[in-house]
Amino acid sequence: MHKIAIAVLNAVAISAYVDLAQGQTTVVRPVETQEILVNPGMGIQTFQRYNGDSLNAGVTWSEEGPVSRLTVPRDAPDFPRSTVAYCRWHWATLEPEQGKIHWEIIDLALAEARRHGQRLMIRLMPYDPEHPLPKWYRESGARRANSDSSKDGNIWQPDFSDPLYFKDWSALITEAGRRYDGHPDLDSVDISTVGYWGEGWSDYMPEFQTQKKLIDVYLKAFRKTQLMMNFDEPEALQYGTLHGAGWRFDCLGDLKKPQPEMLDQYPEEIAETGIQDVWRTAPVSLETCGVPESWYQNGWDVHYILSEALRWHVSTVNVKSSAIPKAWISEFEDFERRMGYRFVLRRAEWQNQVSAGEALHLKTWWVNEGVAPVYRPFVLAFRLSSSEHSVAIRTNVDLRKWVPGDSVFEDPVFVPGDLPAGDYEVSVAMLDPITLQPGIRLAINGRGTDGWYSLGTIHVSPGF
Repeated sequence: MHKIAIAVLNAVAISAYVDLAQGQTTVVRPVETQEILVNPGMGIQTFQRYNGDSLNAGVTWSEEGPVSRLTVPRDAPDFPRSTVAYCRWHWATLEPEQGKIHWEIIDLALAEARRHGQRLMIRLMPYDPEHPLPKWYRESGARRANSDSSKDGNIWQPDFSDPLYFKDWSALITEAGRRYDGHPDLDSVDISTVGYWGEGWSDYMPEFQTQKKLIDVYLKAFRKTQLMMNFDEPEALQYGTLHGAGWRFDCLGDLKKPQPEMLDQYPEEIAETGIQDVWRTAPVSLETCGVPESWYQNGWDVHYILSEALRWHVSTVNVKSSAIPKAWISEFEDFERRMGYRFVLRRAEWQNQVSAGEALHLKTWWVNEGVAPVYRPFVLAFRLSSSEHSVAIRTNVDLRKWVPGDSVFEDPVFVPGDLPAGDYEVSVAMLDPITLQPGIRLAINGRGTDGWYSLGTIHVSPGF
Protein backbone atom coordinates (compact mmCIF):
# COMPACT_ATOMS: atom_id res chain seq x y z
CA MET A 1 0.00 0.00 0.00
CA HIS A 2 1.35 3.42 -0.99
CA LYS A 3 2.14 5.80 1.85
CA ILE A 4 1.26 9.42 1.07
CA ALA A 5 2.27 12.38 3.22
CA ILE A 6 0.87 15.82 2.51
CA ALA A 7 2.90 18.99 3.07
CA VAL A 8 2.41 22.63 2.24
CA LEU A 9 5.40 24.25 0.50
CA ASN A 10 6.36 27.91 0.18
CA ALA A 11 5.10 28.99 -3.26
CA VAL A 12 2.88 26.04 -3.97
CA ALA A 13 -0.47 24.75 -2.79
CA ILE A 14 0.17 21.10 -1.96
CA SER A 15 3.00 18.63 -2.45
CA ALA A 16 2.29 14.92 -2.15
CA TYR A 17 5.19 12.61 -1.32
CA VAL A 18 4.42 9.12 -2.64
CA ASP A 19 6.45 6.07 -1.61
CA LEU A 20 6.56 4.05 -4.86
CA ALA A 21 8.55 0.92 -5.66
CA GLN A 22 11.28 2.92 -7.43
CA GLY A 23 11.48 5.54 -4.67
CA GLN A 24 9.69 8.63 -3.49
CA THR A 25 8.05 11.05 -5.91
CA THR A 26 7.14 14.69 -5.33
CA VAL A 27 3.87 15.98 -6.76
CA VAL A 28 3.29 19.73 -6.74
CA ARG A 29 0.10 21.59 -7.58
CA PRO A 30 0.85 25.34 -7.71
CA VAL A 31 -1.71 27.90 -6.64
CA GLU A 32 -3.20 29.72 -9.62
CA THR A 33 -3.42 33.51 -9.59
CA GLN A 34 -6.04 35.71 -11.23
CA GLU A 35 -3.83 38.77 -11.53
CA ILE A 36 -3.49 40.55 -14.87
CA LEU A 37 -0.20 39.41 -16.38
CA VAL A 38 1.94 41.88 -18.31
CA ASN A 39 3.65 39.59 -20.80
CA PRO A 40 5.59 40.07 -24.06
CA GLY A 41 3.68 40.49 -27.31
CA MET A 42 0.22 40.71 -25.80
CA GLY A 43 -2.15 43.09 -24.06
CA ILE A 44 -3.29 46.67 -24.58
CA GLN A 45 -0.76 48.70 -26.54
CA THR A 46 0.39 52.26 -26.11
CA PHE A 47 -0.04 54.34 -29.27
CA GLN A 48 2.44 56.99 -30.50
CA ARG A 49 3.90 56.93 -26.97
CA TYR A 50 5.20 54.60 -24.28
CA ASN A 51 4.49 53.25 -20.80
CA GLY A 52 3.84 56.05 -18.34
CA ASP A 53 3.29 58.76 -20.97
CA SER A 54 0.20 60.96 -20.80
CA LEU A 55 -3.01 59.80 -22.44
CA ASN A 56 -4.96 61.42 -25.24
CA ALA A 57 -7.76 63.64 -23.99
CA GLY A 58 -11.40 62.86 -24.72
CA VAL A 59 -12.00 60.96 -27.95
CA THR A 60 -9.16 62.39 -30.05
CA TRP A 61 -5.73 61.08 -31.03
CA SER A 62 -2.88 61.92 -33.39
CA GLU A 63 -1.65 59.99 -36.41
CA GLU A 64 1.75 61.67 -36.15
CA GLY A 65 4.33 59.32 -34.68
CA PRO A 66 6.88 60.64 -32.16
CA VAL A 67 9.99 62.27 -33.62
CA SER A 68 11.66 63.22 -30.33
CA ARG A 69 11.69 62.07 -26.72
CA LEU A 70 8.34 62.76 -25.07
CA THR A 71 7.86 64.83 -21.93
CA VAL A 72 7.30 62.65 -18.88
CA PRO A 73 4.04 63.57 -17.08
CA ARG A 74 4.14 64.42 -13.41
CA ASP A 75 1.60 61.75 -12.51
CA ALA A 76 1.49 58.34 -14.13
CA PRO A 77 -1.77 57.82 -16.07
CA ASP A 78 -4.36 55.24 -15.07
CA PHE A 79 -3.67 52.95 -18.01
CA PRO A 80 -2.70 49.28 -18.36
CA ARG A 81 1.02 48.66 -18.42
CA SER A 82 1.97 47.46 -21.88
CA THR A 83 4.69 45.38 -23.50
CA VAL A 84 4.07 46.73 -27.03
CA ALA A 85 4.35 50.34 -28.15
CA TYR A 86 2.69 50.94 -31.51
CA CYS A 87 3.95 53.89 -33.59
CA ARG A 88 3.39 54.93 -37.18
CA TRP A 89 4.80 57.70 -39.35
CA HIS A 90 4.03 59.29 -42.70
CA TRP A 91 6.37 59.06 -45.66
CA ALA A 92 6.88 62.84 -45.76
CA THR A 93 8.03 62.78 -42.14
CA LEU A 94 10.55 60.01 -42.71
CA GLU A 95 11.77 61.10 -46.16
CA PRO A 96 11.15 64.83 -46.68
CA GLU A 97 13.94 64.84 -49.28
CA GLN A 98 14.37 61.96 -51.70
CA GLY A 99 16.98 59.54 -50.47
CA LYS A 100 17.52 61.41 -47.19
CA ILE A 101 15.62 59.25 -44.74
CA HIS A 102 15.42 60.19 -41.08
CA TRP A 103 16.14 56.78 -39.66
CA GLU A 104 17.00 58.45 -36.36
CA ILE A 105 13.23 58.77 -35.79
CA ILE A 106 12.77 54.99 -35.77
CA ASP A 107 16.08 54.47 -33.95
CA LEU A 108 14.85 56.72 -31.16
CA ALA A 109 11.47 54.96 -31.03
CA LEU A 110 13.18 51.57 -30.66
CA ALA A 111 15.37 52.94 -27.88
CA GLU A 112 12.42 54.56 -26.13
CA ALA A 113 10.37 51.37 -26.30
CA ARG A 114 13.25 49.46 -24.75
CA ARG A 115 13.70 52.12 -22.06
CA HIS A 116 10.02 51.77 -21.14
CA GLY A 117 10.11 47.96 -21.02
CA GLN A 118 8.40 47.49 -24.38
CA ARG A 119 9.03 46.32 -27.92
CA LEU A 120 8.01 48.42 -30.92
CA MET A 121 5.31 47.71 -33.51
CA ILE A 122 5.50 50.06 -36.52
CA ARG A 123 3.80 51.14 -39.70
CA LEU A 124 5.26 53.37 -42.39
CA MET A 125 2.35 55.20 -44.08
CA PRO A 126 2.40 56.78 -47.55
CA TYR A 127 -0.14 59.55 -46.78
CA ASP A 128 -3.57 60.37 -45.37
CA PRO A 129 -6.13 63.18 -45.83
CA GLU A 130 -4.14 65.54 -43.59
CA HIS A 131 -0.60 64.45 -44.40
CA PRO A 132 0.17 64.50 -48.15
CA LEU A 133 2.74 62.48 -50.01
CA PRO A 134 6.26 63.97 -49.96
CA LYS A 135 6.53 67.13 -52.04
CA TRP A 136 9.48 65.71 -53.95
CA TYR A 137 7.37 62.71 -55.00
CA ARG A 138 4.42 64.82 -56.13
CA GLU A 139 6.81 66.94 -58.24
CA SER A 140 8.82 64.00 -59.60
CA GLY A 141 6.66 63.44 -62.66
CA ALA A 142 4.74 60.67 -60.93
CA ARG A 143 1.22 60.12 -62.23
CA ARG A 144 -1.74 61.50 -60.32
CA ALA A 145 -4.98 59.51 -60.13
CA ASN A 146 -7.28 62.51 -59.59
CA SER A 147 -7.25 66.18 -60.49
CA ASP A 148 -7.92 69.52 -58.83
CA SER A 149 -11.52 69.34 -60.07
CA SER A 150 -12.16 65.90 -58.55
CA LYS A 151 -14.39 65.56 -55.50
CA ASP A 152 -11.20 64.93 -53.49
CA GLY A 153 -9.15 67.35 -55.56
CA ASN A 154 -7.62 68.95 -52.50
CA ILE A 155 -5.70 65.69 -51.93
CA TRP A 156 -3.03 64.57 -54.39
CA GLN A 157 -4.01 60.94 -54.99
CA PRO A 158 -1.27 58.84 -56.60
CA ASP A 159 -1.68 56.38 -59.42
CA PHE A 160 -0.57 53.25 -57.58
CA SER A 161 0.11 51.46 -60.87
CA ASP A 162 2.75 54.04 -61.72
CA PRO A 163 6.21 52.36 -61.74
CA LEU A 164 7.51 55.43 -59.88
CA TYR A 165 5.25 54.68 -56.93
CA PHE A 166 6.55 51.13 -56.70
CA LYS A 167 10.16 52.21 -57.13
CA ASP A 168 10.14 54.98 -54.52
CA TRP A 169 7.87 53.37 -51.91
CA SER A 170 9.57 49.97 -52.16
CA ALA A 171 12.98 51.66 -51.82
CA LEU A 172 11.91 52.98 -48.41
CA ILE A 173 10.56 49.61 -47.27
CA THR A 174 13.55 47.66 -48.58
CA GLU A 175 15.99 49.89 -46.73
CA ALA A 176 13.86 49.69 -43.57
CA GLY A 177 14.09 45.90 -43.77
CA ARG A 178 17.84 46.03 -44.27
CA ARG A 179 18.22 48.17 -41.16
CA TYR A 180 15.65 46.69 -38.81
CA ASP A 181 14.67 43.14 -39.77
CA GLY A 182 15.26 40.96 -36.73
CA HIS A 183 16.00 43.90 -34.44
CA PRO A 184 15.57 42.63 -30.85
CA ASP A 185 13.37 45.59 -29.91
CA LEU A 186 11.12 45.37 -32.98
CA ASP A 187 7.90 43.47 -32.29
CA SER A 188 6.25 43.58 -35.71
CA VAL A 189 5.74 45.61 -38.90
CA ASP A 190 2.47 46.43 -40.65
CA ILE A 191 2.35 45.70 -44.37
CA SER A 192 1.47 49.15 -45.74
CA THR A 193 0.79 49.41 -49.47
CA VAL A 194 -1.75 51.78 -51.02
CA GLY A 195 -4.38 54.31 -49.98
CA TYR A 196 -4.83 56.39 -46.86
CA TRP A 197 -2.55 55.25 -44.03
CA GLY A 198 -1.33 52.49 -46.37
CA GLU A 199 -4.28 50.34 -45.35
CA GLY A 200 -4.70 48.78 -48.78
CA TRP A 201 -7.98 50.40 -49.85
CA SER A 202 -8.61 53.43 -52.08
CA ASP A 203 -11.05 54.96 -54.54
CA TYR A 204 -8.21 54.47 -57.02
CA MET A 205 -7.37 50.83 -56.42
CA PRO A 206 -4.81 49.27 -58.77
CA GLU A 207 -4.98 45.72 -60.10
CA PHE A 208 -4.25 43.14 -57.43
CA GLN A 209 -0.96 42.27 -59.13
CA THR A 210 0.28 45.76 -58.26
CA GLN A 211 -0.70 45.36 -54.64
CA LYS A 212 0.81 41.86 -54.60
CA LYS A 213 4.16 43.28 -55.75
CA LEU A 214 4.07 45.80 -52.90
CA ILE A 215 3.26 43.05 -50.38
CA ASP A 216 6.13 40.97 -51.78
CA VAL A 217 8.51 43.83 -50.99
CA TYR A 218 7.71 43.35 -47.29
CA LEU A 219 7.91 39.57 -47.49
CA LYS A 220 11.41 39.89 -48.90
CA ALA A 221 12.56 42.76 -46.65
CA PHE A 222 11.29 41.34 -43.34
CA ARG A 223 12.10 37.64 -43.13
CA LYS A 224 12.73 37.58 -39.36
CA THR A 225 10.36 40.21 -37.94
CA GLN A 226 6.66 39.39 -37.72
CA LEU A 227 4.56 41.08 -40.43
CA MET A 228 0.92 42.14 -39.99
CA MET A 229 -1.57 42.28 -42.88
CA ASN A 230 -4.36 44.84 -42.89
CA PHE A 231 -7.93 43.61 -43.21
CA ASP A 232 -9.58 45.88 -45.79
CA GLU A 233 -8.93 44.11 -49.12
CA PRO A 234 -9.84 40.39 -48.95
CA GLU A 235 -7.50 39.23 -51.71
CA ALA A 236 -4.55 41.05 -50.19
CA LEU A 237 -5.48 39.83 -46.70
CA GLN A 238 -5.58 36.25 -47.89
CA TYR A 239 -2.30 36.57 -49.78
CA GLY A 240 -0.39 38.16 -46.92
CA THR A 241 -1.57 35.72 -44.26
CA LEU A 242 -0.86 32.73 -46.50
CA HIS A 243 2.73 33.95 -46.55
CA GLY A 244 3.12 34.12 -42.77
CA ALA A 245 1.68 37.52 -41.82
CA GLY A 246 -0.65 37.99 -38.89
CA TRP A 247 -3.71 40.16 -39.40
CA ARG A 248 -5.21 43.32 -37.95
CA PHE A 249 -8.09 45.70 -38.51
CA ASP A 250 -8.55 49.21 -37.24
CA CYS A 251 -12.20 49.49 -36.35
CA LEU A 252 -12.79 47.09 -33.47
CA GLY A 253 -16.14 47.98 -31.97
CA ASP A 254 -17.81 49.39 -35.08
CA LEU A 255 -21.54 49.09 -34.34
CA LYS A 256 -22.51 52.14 -36.39
CA LYS A 257 -25.86 51.85 -38.10
CA PRO A 258 -26.94 51.03 -40.77
CA GLN A 259 -23.88 48.87 -41.54
CA PRO A 260 -22.13 47.82 -38.32
CA GLU A 261 -18.94 46.07 -39.41
CA MET A 262 -18.82 44.06 -36.20
CA LEU A 263 -22.08 42.40 -37.25
CA ASP A 264 -21.38 41.77 -40.91
CA GLN A 265 -18.13 42.65 -42.71
CA TYR A 266 -15.69 41.37 -40.10
CA PRO A 267 -17.13 37.92 -39.39
CA GLU A 268 -18.01 37.41 -43.05
CA GLU A 269 -14.55 38.36 -44.33
CA ILE A 270 -12.83 36.19 -41.75
CA ALA A 271 -14.85 33.23 -43.01
CA GLU A 272 -14.62 34.06 -46.72
CA THR A 273 -10.85 34.58 -46.70
CA GLY A 274 -10.23 31.46 -44.62
CA ILE A 275 -8.12 33.21 -42.00
CA GLN A 276 -9.88 31.61 -39.03
CA ASP A 277 -6.76 29.62 -38.05
CA VAL A 278 -4.05 32.19 -38.77
CA TRP A 279 -3.86 32.86 -35.02
CA ARG A 280 -2.28 29.43 -34.51
CA THR A 281 0.99 30.60 -36.05
CA ALA A 282 0.77 34.42 -36.34
CA PRO A 283 -0.81 37.08 -34.11
CA VAL A 284 -4.10 38.94 -34.40
CA SER A 285 -3.88 42.63 -33.49
CA LEU A 286 -6.87 44.96 -33.39
CA GLU A 287 -7.35 48.72 -33.20
CA THR A 288 -10.42 50.38 -31.77
CA CYS A 289 -12.96 52.20 -33.90
CA GLY A 290 -12.55 55.58 -32.27
CA VAL A 291 -11.68 54.99 -28.61
CA PRO A 292 -13.46 53.20 -25.74
CA GLU A 293 -14.93 56.50 -24.54
CA SER A 294 -16.62 57.01 -27.89
CA TRP A 295 -18.04 53.47 -27.63
CA TYR A 296 -19.43 54.44 -24.25
CA GLN A 297 -20.93 57.68 -25.55
CA ASN A 298 -22.53 55.82 -28.48
CA GLY A 299 -24.02 53.18 -26.20
CA TRP A 300 -22.21 50.30 -27.90
CA ASP A 301 -22.20 46.86 -26.27
CA VAL A 302 -18.68 46.55 -24.82
CA HIS A 303 -19.21 42.95 -23.70
CA TYR A 304 -20.13 41.88 -27.23
CA ILE A 305 -17.20 43.78 -28.76
CA LEU A 306 -14.57 42.34 -26.43
CA SER A 307 -16.07 38.85 -26.61
CA GLU A 308 -15.76 38.92 -30.40
CA ALA A 309 -12.13 40.03 -30.13
CA LEU A 310 -11.45 37.04 -27.87
CA ARG A 311 -13.29 34.73 -30.26
CA TRP A 312 -10.96 35.97 -33.00
CA HIS A 313 -7.98 35.02 -30.78
CA VAL A 314 -6.67 38.54 -30.28
CA SER A 315 -3.19 39.10 -28.82
CA THR A 316 -2.91 42.91 -28.80
CA VAL A 317 -5.32 45.85 -28.95
CA ASN A 318 -4.58 49.50 -29.70
CA VAL A 319 -7.03 51.76 -27.84
CA LYS A 320 -5.03 54.80 -29.02
CA SER A 321 -3.62 55.57 -25.56
CA SER A 322 -7.06 56.74 -24.50
CA ALA A 323 -8.65 56.36 -21.09
CA ILE A 324 -10.95 53.42 -20.45
CA PRO A 325 -14.37 54.49 -19.14
CA LYS A 326 -14.58 53.89 -15.40
CA ALA A 327 -17.82 51.93 -15.78
CA TRP A 328 -16.00 49.45 -18.02
CA ILE A 329 -12.77 48.93 -16.10
CA SER A 330 -13.74 45.51 -14.75
CA GLU A 331 -14.87 44.43 -18.26
CA PHE A 332 -11.50 45.45 -19.71
CA GLU A 333 -9.60 43.81 -16.84
CA ASP A 334 -11.34 40.50 -17.54
CA PHE A 335 -10.50 41.00 -21.22
CA GLU A 336 -6.84 41.51 -20.35
CA ARG A 337 -6.78 38.28 -18.35
CA ARG A 338 -7.99 36.29 -21.34
CA MET A 339 -6.37 37.87 -24.39
CA GLY A 340 -3.10 36.50 -25.70
CA TYR A 341 -1.58 33.58 -23.80
CA ARG A 342 -1.82 32.72 -20.11
CA PHE A 343 0.23 29.77 -18.89
CA VAL A 344 -0.81 27.94 -15.72
CA LEU A 345 1.29 25.12 -14.34
CA ARG A 346 -1.31 22.78 -12.89
CA ARG A 347 0.92 19.91 -11.79
CA ALA A 348 4.60 18.96 -11.61
CA GLU A 349 6.06 15.61 -10.61
CA TRP A 350 9.63 14.40 -10.10
CA GLN A 351 11.52 11.83 -8.04
CA ASN A 352 12.81 13.06 -4.73
CA GLN A 353 16.37 11.91 -5.39
CA VAL A 354 18.52 11.76 -8.53
CA SER A 355 22.20 11.15 -9.19
CA ALA A 356 24.30 13.76 -10.98
CA GLY A 357 24.49 12.92 -14.67
CA GLU A 358 21.17 11.04 -14.68
CA ALA A 359 17.77 11.99 -16.02
CA LEU A 360 15.35 13.80 -13.79
CA HIS A 361 12.07 12.28 -14.89
CA LEU A 362 10.13 15.49 -14.61
CA LYS A 363 6.52 15.56 -15.76
CA THR A 364 4.54 18.81 -15.93
CA TRP A 365 0.95 19.55 -16.92
CA TRP A 366 0.20 23.03 -18.23
CA VAL A 367 -2.92 24.86 -19.34
CA ASN A 368 -2.90 27.88 -21.64
CA GLU A 369 -5.98 29.74 -20.39
CA GLY A 370 -5.62 32.54 -22.95
CA VAL A 371 -6.96 32.63 -26.49
CA ALA A 372 -3.66 32.49 -28.39
CA PRO A 373 -0.18 30.99 -28.20
CA VAL A 374 3.06 32.87 -27.66
CA TYR A 375 4.62 33.66 -31.06
CA ARG A 376 8.30 34.06 -30.16
CA PRO A 377 10.47 31.02 -29.28
CA PHE A 378 10.60 31.41 -25.52
CA VAL A 379 12.47 28.63 -23.72
CA LEU A 380 10.99 26.42 -21.02
CA ALA A 381 13.69 25.88 -18.39
CA PHE A 382 14.08 24.28 -14.97
CA ARG A 383 16.63 25.30 -12.37
CA LEU A 384 18.31 23.43 -9.55
CA SER A 385 19.74 25.86 -7.00
CA SER A 386 21.25 25.89 -3.54
CA SER A 387 23.05 28.53 -1.52
CA GLU A 388 26.28 27.59 -3.29
CA HIS A 389 25.37 26.20 -6.71
CA SER A 390 22.81 26.85 -9.42
CA VAL A 391 22.22 25.34 -12.84
CA ALA A 392 19.50 26.15 -15.36
CA ILE A 393 18.49 23.28 -17.62
CA ARG A 394 16.89 24.45 -20.87
CA THR A 395 14.44 22.23 -22.72
CA ASN A 396 13.76 22.15 -26.46
CA VAL A 397 9.97 22.16 -26.26
CA ASP A 398 8.38 24.56 -28.78
CA LEU A 399 6.15 26.78 -26.61
CA ARG A 400 4.69 28.34 -29.77
CA LYS A 401 2.71 25.13 -30.19
CA TRP A 402 1.06 25.45 -26.78
CA VAL A 403 -2.26 26.71 -28.08
CA PRO A 404 -5.18 27.29 -25.68
CA GLY A 405 -5.86 24.15 -23.70
CA ASP A 406 -3.72 21.42 -22.16
CA SER A 407 -0.05 20.61 -22.78
CA VAL A 408 2.22 18.10 -21.07
CA PHE A 409 6.00 18.22 -20.88
CA GLU A 410 7.72 15.05 -19.72
CA ASP A 411 10.92 14.74 -21.77
CA PRO A 412 13.99 13.62 -19.78
CA VAL A 413 15.83 16.51 -18.13
CA PHE A 414 19.42 15.55 -17.35
CA VAL A 415 21.18 16.75 -14.22
CA PRO A 416 24.74 17.92 -15.05
CA GLY A 417 27.29 15.28 -14.13
CA ASP A 418 29.49 17.76 -12.29
CA LEU A 419 26.73 19.15 -10.06
CA PRO A 420 27.86 18.67 -6.42
CA ALA A 421 25.71 16.48 -4.22
CA GLY A 422 23.22 18.17 -1.95
CA ASP A 423 19.68 19.45 -1.59
CA TYR A 424 18.44 21.77 -4.33
CA GLU A 425 15.40 23.92 -4.93
CA VAL A 426 13.50 23.10 -8.15
CA SER A 427 12.25 26.16 -10.05
CA VAL A 428 10.71 26.81 -13.44
CA ALA A 429 10.73 29.74 -15.87
CA MET A 430 10.09 30.64 -19.49
CA LEU A 431 13.19 32.40 -20.78
CA ASP A 432 13.43 35.21 -23.32
CA PRO A 433 14.97 33.73 -26.49
CA ILE A 434 17.51 36.58 -26.73
CA THR A 435 18.50 37.33 -23.14
CA LEU A 436 17.83 33.82 -21.75
CA GLN A 437 16.44 35.50 -18.65
CA PRO A 438 12.91 34.81 -17.29
CA GLY A 439 10.60 36.65 -19.68
CA ILE A 440 7.05 35.39 -19.15
CA ARG A 441 4.97 35.71 -16.01
CA LEU A 442 3.07 32.54 -15.20
CA ALA A 443 -0.43 32.53 -13.74
CA ILE A 444 0.74 30.90 -10.51
CA ASN A 445 2.09 32.03 -7.15
CA GLY A 446 5.71 31.60 -6.17
CA ARG A 447 7.53 34.03 -8.46
CA GLY A 448 10.86 35.10 -7.03
CA THR A 449 12.46 38.48 -7.52
CA ASP A 450 14.62 36.93 -10.26
CA GLY A 451 11.56 35.75 -12.21
CA TRP A 452 11.89 32.03 -11.41
CA TYR A 453 8.99 30.12 -9.82
CA SER A 454 9.88 27.87 -6.89
CA LEU A 455 8.24 24.43 -6.96
CA GLY A 456 9.90 22.30 -4.31
CA THR A 457 13.13 20.45 -3.49
CA ILE A 458 15.20 17.51 -4.69
CA HIS A 459 18.29 15.69 -3.40
CA VAL A 460 21.17 15.21 -5.83
CA SER A 461 23.46 12.26 -5.08
CA PRO A 462 27.06 12.00 -6.33
CA GLY A 463 27.40 10.84 -9.92
CA PHE A 464 29.53 7.90 -11.08
